[in-house]
Amino acid sequence: MKKIIKYVMTDILRNRIVLAYTVFLLITSFSVFSLEDNNSKGLLSFLNVILIVVPLVSIIFSTIYVYNSTEFIELLVSQPLKRKSIWLSLFTGLSSSLALAFFIGAGIPILLYQTNAIGFMMIGIGILLSIVFVAIAMLAAVQTRDKAKGIGIAILLWLYFSLLFDGLVLFLLFQFADYPLEKPMIAMSALNPIDLGRILILLQLDVSAMMGYTGAIFKDFFGTYIGGIFSFTVLLLWIGVPIFFSTRKFNRKDL
Repeated sequence: MKKIIKYVMTDILRNRIVLAYTVFLLITSFSVFSLEDNNSKGLLSFLNVILIVVPLVSIIFSTIYVYNSTEFIELLVSQPLKRKSIWLSLFTGLSSSLALAFFIGAGIPILLYQTNAIGFMMIGIGILLSIVFVAIAMLAAVQTRDKAKGIGIAILLWLYFSLLFDGLVLFLLFQFADYPLEKPMIAMSALNPIDLGRILILLQLDVSAMMGYTGAIFKDFFGTYIGGIFSFTVLLLWIGVPIFFSTRKFNRKDL
């Protein structure tokens, strides 16, 4: 298992796409912090990159990598290795590589400019979102043999979490404006890892006006600490649940 993880990480970290992704994060982060006179404003500006670009790169790159590694996976399956170990090794190598790329590209600049709880929180959320969308990508990839269809599913999932989810929430708010929707909104917030990441960071920054309606309700209902713990726990579930179902599907899949 360690050898598979090492091979996958070495292969990914030499990939030009990952190198370009790391350089892009480095340039963007240093530019944002250099242009802003206040480091907190720099963090807010960089937040959009973490919430949009990081999930996009993680989910698309991971999906393509799984499909391109089909022959390698078939070779491993033909060896006396458990399918569960193969799949989890692939996930660990992918998530570790993308998390490391994020830390080098975004984490180091954040630590240089904002070495406090807010900076550590932003780095943690970026790493968690990288791992979450690797897990979602592997679940999408294992569902179908068709590469184009799998990549299409991955892109649609990113669009849903990044753009469509908030529109759906606003639609429901307008449709049921006469009803108390505080608890349903809290439950709906847990259905989107990107929203949870935004809430966790903005709770630390204490910028309630920028959290949106669902985020404001989330903060009012749970309070800062309970809300943070709840969000962090649900983010971990967003990693565990897709990996559980993708591993089960891979174990039963006829390669």
